[in-house]
Amino acid sequence: MAFSDKLEAWYNDYGRTLPWRGIDDPYRIWLSEIILQQTRIEQGRDYWLRFVETFPTVTDLAAATEEQVLRLWQGLGYYSRARNLHAAAQYIMDECGGRFPDTYEGILRLKGVGRYTAAAIASFAYRLPHPVIDGNVYRFISRLRGISTPIATDAAYREFEALLLQLIDRRRPDRFNAALMDFGSLQCRPQPDCAACPFADECEALRTSRVDLLPVKIPKAKPKDRWFYYFNLRWHKEGDQYTLMQRRTGNDIWRGLWEFPLLETDHELNHEELHAAAIAFIEKNFQFSVFNFQLSPPYTHQLTHRTIHARFIQAELPAEPVVLPTFGAAVTRSQMKSVPVPRLIDRYLQTL
Repeated sequence: MAFSDKLEAWYNDYGRTLPWRGIDDPYRIWLSEIILQQTRIEQGRDYWLRFVETFPTVTDLAAATEEQVLRLWQGLGYYSRARNLHAAAQYIMDECGGRFPDTYEGILRLKGVGRYTAAAIASFAYRLPHPVIDGNVYRFISRLRGISTPIATDAAYREFEALLLQLIDRRRPDRFNAALMDFGSLQCRPQPDCAACPFADECEALRTSRVDLLPVKIPKAKPKDRWFYYFNLRWHKEGDQYTLMQRRTGNDIWRGLWEFPLLETDHELNHEELHAAAIAFIEKNFQFSVFNFQLSPPYTHQLTHRTIHARFIQAELPAEPVVLPTFGAAVTRSQMKSVPVPRLIDRYLQTL
């Protein structure tokens, strides 16, 4: 039996039923692919449904503000995906006449779209024979053929793409790619059940006892530690409670999201250092001498290349502070619900 026939026979029995499968709307397929980058399907499904409901067309997404998009994205992380999604929607409206690109090369021009995403959209929406290659596919094919080329490199991509172009079902590239993705995710897992694998009799890694050794990965750099001390400074005015928030800018993490005034240090502060730093920070920036404040438990937030260690310093101010240009805006308790914040701050807010 041909590779594609065997793969698709497995898919008939075990393939996943997903709301973005079996459709040919490139906009909704694109949404699913961007959301599922670095995101589990179980979590991404709910976000996809909310995005489709809130922004049912690319026109709706392009017309939204970046803040609205970031708020809807909140909790998914890797916020550059949301900013790129919004920018690409505006590009489609401005440069493509509102029509989603219908070629692999055209899709690849969209901001935030790489080779895997372009291949997925091209095959699912337009039935174009471009194979998808992600970590799950690398694992399956490297084991099947005994390929030891380190993955996540241009050399590996070219090698695997050339092989898959020979194997892809050109009549049904959409079904082939869906089967390929699901097989790598559900069957050829990091710790697979090789006895139940339909490819066991032709798997080179199984034959040579290298299942645990493939695929070959380049070691990742150790994440950098960063220490964030956030100031939740609250005051009352005209019967409402306010706190100060600022919008992150520049090219650092969480650009475009809102946060409390931040003191970042190059090491973890002990109790005495933190107390002195908190007083100095409030006096310098807000002209208040606040000595009584509450300190949150420590929070840890893991990003791909950074580990954020955070504490939240909550203090009640006797009056509205003098807001220096460095800081953004006074936000009421009700407004806080619509302000896009990093997942780290959202976790803290849930405890209040």
